[in-house]
Amino acid sequence: MMKSIIPMLLLMPLLFFGQEEKETIKKVANVFQELYNAEQYKDIFELFAPDMKTALPLEQTTDFLKGLKSQAGKMVNRTFITYENGTYASYRTNFERALLAVNISLDKTGKINGLFVKPFKDPNLPKLVRNTTNFILPFNDEWTIFWGGDTKELNYHVINEAQKNAFDIVITDHTGKSYKTDGKTNEDYYAFGKELIAPCNAEVVLVVDGIKDNIPGEMNPIYVPGNTVILKTDLNEFLFFAHFKQNSIVVKQGQHVKQGDLLGLCGNSGNSSEAHLHFHLQNIEDMNKATGAKSYFTNILVNGELKKEYSPIKGEKVKNKTKTP
Repeated sequence: MMKSIIPMLLLMPLLFFGQEEKETIKKVANVFQELYNAEQYKDIFELFAPDMKTALPLEQTTDFLKGLKSQAGKMVNRTFITYENGTYASYRTNFERALLAVNISLDKTGKINGLFVKPFKDPNLPKLVRNTTNFILPFNDEWTIFWGGDTKELNYHVINEAQKNAFDIVITDHTGKSYKTDGKTNEDYYAFGKELIAPCNAEVVLVVDGIKDNIPGEMNPIYVPGNTVILKTDLNEFLFFAHFKQNSIVVKQGQHVKQGDLLGLCGNSGNSSEAHLHFHLQNIEDMNKATGAKSYFTNILVNGELKKEYSPIKGEKVKNKTKTP
């Protein structure tokens, strides 16, 4: 997955104005694209307004643009979408290796006084805040929420648009450890090889399998989710499961599963340092374009107490009220 590209300037709350692209900004944007593709970063700097030059000196401008070029490649084409905050012209921009929004603002003299780049989000994508379909937890027995919640302290995923409501879930013993002895092998982890089940009736829309499990403590950044299953409900909710054990997934793309059906076994594949389940809900299938939504589970035990329609947080021990056969 591409690393997040940090905006050059502080973002303001976004307001959308359906306006036509102004000729002045159109000309500047065309020049910016030509200079960027030619790696003439000093000439781009000369397009900046004085305040912009002060806020973003030449060296920082060059580093930013070189980093962008390294990650995304050249600009291939741009489409004007709208004005954000009334001043930023926002362009849907196809780079060689990424689809990004390039936003440019001009001062009264036609100089660039605002520039930032962010992942492009189609404003027409479906909105999803939480699940409407009833979910059970995707496992039997008691597991521990390692990451989960709405703040960075509870859940490091919150900074990622698609994964902002994700859970990382492990199995721990009475001492809080997730492994039995020294944690040097996958088999030493309580979660490794445990069954993962469907939280609801759904269609299997994606299966990725065959990726090796990591040695504990090492990670595979090439395919971050590792062995993966994505389910789609009748209400177009997409359930994302990551890090299955290699060759353990028993469902196929296009298959319809019932709540409680076996999907595969918990593993340690992908960007994972130990056996655990990564689970989150999103509004579309493609995680690179998706927005995450909050998952609530029906009738679960949280630290031994029955909770209904509950979304657990870091540190809580959870299990389904009724074990699925």
